[in-house]
Amino acid sequence: MPDPVNLEPAAAPDGAGLRMGTAAGRWVIATSVLGSGIAFIDATVVNAALPSISADLGADLADLQWVVTGYLLTLSALIVIGGSLGDLRGRRRMFVYGLGAFAVTSMVCGLAPGVLTLILARLAQGSAAALLLPASLAMISSTFVREDRGAAIGAWSGLGGIAGAIGPFLGGWLIAAVSWRAVFFINVPLCAVTMVLAVRHVPDTRDLEADPRVDLAGGLTLAAALAGLVYALIEGPPTGWGLVSVVAGVGGVACFVAFVVVERRSPHPMVPLPLFRSRQFSGANATTLFVYAAIGATTFFLVVYLQTGLGYTPLQAGASLLPITILMLFFSARSGAIAQRIGPRIPMTIGPFVVAGGVALLTRVHPGVTYVDGVLPGALVLGLGLVITVAPLTAAVLAAVDDHHAGIGSAINNAVARIGSLLAVAVLPAAAGIATAGGALDIDAGYTRAMVIASALAAVGGVIAFLTVRRSTPVEVPTRGTVNDSCLPACMKLEPDVAR
Repeated sequence: MPDPVNLEPAAAPDGAGLRMGTAAGRWVIATSVLGSGIAFIDATVVNAALPSISADLGADLADLQWVVTGYLLTLSALIVIGGSLGDLRGRRRMFVYGLGAFAVTSMVCGLAPGVLTLILARLAQGSAAALLLPASLAMISSTFVREDRGAAIGAWSGLGGIAGAIGPFLGGWLIAAVSWRAVFFINVPLCAVTMVLAVRHVPDTRDLEADPRVDLAGGLTLAAALAGLVYALIEGPPTGWGLVSVVAGVGGVACFVAFVVVERRSPHPMVPLPLFRSRQFSGANATTLFVYAAIGATTFFLVVYLQTGLGYTPLQAGASLLPITILMLFFSARSGAIAQRIGPRIPMTIGPFVVAGGVALLTRVHPGVTYVDGVLPGALVLGLGLVITVAPLTAAVLAAVDDHHAGIGSAINNAVARIGSLLAVAVLPAAAGIATAGGALDIDAGYTRAMVIASALAAVGGVIAFLTVRRSTPVEVPTRGTVNDSCLPACMKLEPDVAR
């Protein structure tokens, strides 16, 4: 097993060696899922802790939005750079480094004496997650043989989805047993165990043709764009859109334009824009944006509302989502295998509409309704929709990139997913008429409207998938130096036997 800091590739740099059902394959999947699960959990586990954080640190809803979106902001802005570093320096190496940084920043979150410190620590925690998340999927995509890759991706996405769904339940239990700070401290031993597993059981792979330069300018302009837009969306409504909020919003838009310009002119862009010439790649990522916006908004509002509006304990509120976990545990891998046979279009069209139906059913949650009558039907339908959607969506995106650039493809899709959740949490409170600044945490008045909007977002994702996802076609990316908007050394081509 190569040393984790060795820049030389593993014995099989083309990554076409592991099979499903073997001990080596199971170890790679288990390690990848455990690492990505830690990051996925931290994107959702905080939702169950928000009322407790509010009471302990005196935070209003705007502060809590920052606690959630701060993590998503840096994760979204830097995850593509994390994927590039994995391709260049080694996927396992970046995975291990990311886990170490995640453990340290989690400790800081747990020790935070005030809400500002917590927000800053969450920003740093998202940066660490940006290293380990793309590497976790790229380790699978670059080490499994092609005919087993769809099932392996299905297992990864399904188990990773379980981690995201189990986050509120785990958070609720830790809050009840210890305190909200425990939801961060638990990451430290989990990261340590995963680092050991990665060094012992995961072969390191990297792209031998990767450009040695990293697009820091692109990452910084994207981070500035997201920060400006999120600040304006969170702080603008409660302050009546004062000068600072307007300037931040305009600056965010300007930085986004600058990001596109930088990527077009850079000889080594972090987001190769020609990839988006693929109808499937663009459509799958657009579907991702809307579906994950719906999921992010739903988990944020539901878990908080169950505690503040219906009197649930953190543990009860978190446990309300367990049906989603159970459905994804038993059926996601099979969903990935089916999508590999029939193609991604049908499940990617049907799945988001089922998600939309599940979210719509959650509008029936109101004071006095029982869990069985109000929450369970929506959770079951939402879980079924995620089973249908997640694995085919991930496979469709990875089918649109060359094997050597699996890190970039997975990183872009991960970034889009986090941006969807980020924008939903930032926008929906104001869109639903919920006061975010000052006073006690109270979302009663706008909960139903927020769920209706989230349901509509998921349905839009299904429409996009129906209109854009087709049989794969090659994506022509010019070779390095021929034009100014790509650094990829060869034409990108899809994997028709995976995407068909």
